[in-house]
Amino acid sequence: MDKPAGRREWLGLTVLVLPTLLVAMDMTSLFLALPQLSADLGASATEQLWITDSYGFVVAGFVITMGTLGDRIGRRRLLLAGGGTFAAVSAVAAFSTSPEMLIVARGALGIAGATLMPSTLALITNMFRDGRQRGKAIAIWATCQFAGGAAGPVLAGLLLQHFAWGSVFLVAVPAMGVLLAAGPFLLPEFRAPSSGRLDFAGVGLSLAAVLLIVFGLKQLSTGELLVPLAAIAAGTVLGTAFARRQLTRPEPLLDLRLFRNRPFTAVLVALVFAGVAMAGVGLLVTQYLQSVLGYSPLASAVLFAPMGLGVAAGTMTAPALTRRTTPATAIAGGLAVSAAGGLLLAGTGGLAAVMVGIAVLALGTGPLFALGIGLVVGAVPPERAGSAASMADTGNYLGGSLGMALIGLTATAVYHGVFPAGTTLAADVTRAEVAEQAKDAFTMAVHVTGLIAAVLFAGLAVLVRAMRPASAPAPEPAMAK
Repeated sequence: MDKPAGRREWLGLTVLVLPTLLVAMDMTSLFLALPQLSADLGASATEQLWITDSYGFVVAGFVITMGTLGDRIGRRRLLLAGGGTFAAVSAVAAFSTSPEMLIVARGALGIAGATLMPSTLALITNMFRDGRQRGKAIAIWATCQFAGGAAGPVLAGLLLQHFAWGSVFLVAVPAMGVLLAAGPFLLPEFRAPSSGRLDFAGVGLSLAAVLLIVFGLKQLSTGELLVPLAAIAAGTVLGTAFARRQLTRPEPLLDLRLFRNRPFTAVLVALVFAGVAMAGVGLLVTQYLQSVLGYSPLASAVLFAPMGLGVAAGTMTAPALTRRTTPATAIAGGLAVSAAGGLLLAGTGGLAAVMVGIAVLALGTGPLFALGIGLVVGAVPPERAGSAASMADTGNYLGGSLGMALIGLTATAVYHGVFPAGTTLAADVTRAEVAEQAKDAFTMAVHVTGLIAAVLFAGLAVLVRAMRPASAPAPEPAMAK
């Protein structure tokens, strides 16, 4: 029986959640600061787009490489190096004097951020050998990730009321200081006992494939088709070459043979399409709160918090569910709850109904993120945990980008179908009536988005239930009863 974790491991977990919180907050906090920093730096519309997107692009592109690199050179070493870099570059970003300087800083933050997520999750698998404790630790990790995403805009709004826009970046410095000071004493070092040379050709292929696909998906939301589809096609070709290369390598960056494991495959597919649904709902609901209900960006961020808090509540309660049912049943049941939340969004309107709908939708995803991620990292030997964690992270990023693009395009088509772009004031129609028609069209787009999310979550519930192990398996490390 594996030895239970003690005080040092739990204290180490509190240190590990700091970078988890910061990476999640950094993905969402910049939106409120964007108008102020754009005015200060004189950023054009294109430069604003790169300021917001460069971080996510680079994180998505490098996370596979960093997950494998941590397995090879040491997870604590990579985490501390990434944390120190994140703090230093955050200070540079805070005092940027031009849009170009901030774009470069955001890209460098993305490289540092890519080291943090797979390293923290992989270290948890080393520190918590007991299955039940590991399940709780991963649930806490996932809770902090989604709570950080919800808290990012709120914290940014509070900082911007009292300080300059650079304060949004500077909050990372003291938190990373705690990581650097306490990490060497509380976190164990772990590296694969027999690590060969890093596959640099594979690194290049994975980086290019992910960056092209994510770029293409994000550009689809602009309505242009030629360049985004060409980028996605090129990324798919490079991704296929990467996959073929990995299947022939004795020590691949990603062990694609894991997809023969049906529950593993089901969870990764669910992570991608849950990301699609949540990103699409998040995009439409935040715009609905501002464009239809008339709330300010800060108020909208606060009102949207139930989505992040719902995921956090779901992840914290997920380990307790496995005492009464199997992990697959808990995940499938949670996804069914999320489908019900999507139906609430599809059939109702108004602030209270929307807040309840996003809370229920998010709550149901908790078991997927807590138990499912535990299944992914538990499906590989400890020396490959960083690589497995990077697969989960990459799936989540791709799902989010796909949701923003495809559901955003669908919602736009619905909006213009109900309220054509050429609508003008007729002699017997007042400006207020036209505005009301536009709001009704946007509300219809939210309803359609909720319906799409309900269908996706219902399908994922069936998939996870159908692809459970054929016979009773040994308890997974992160989900043991």
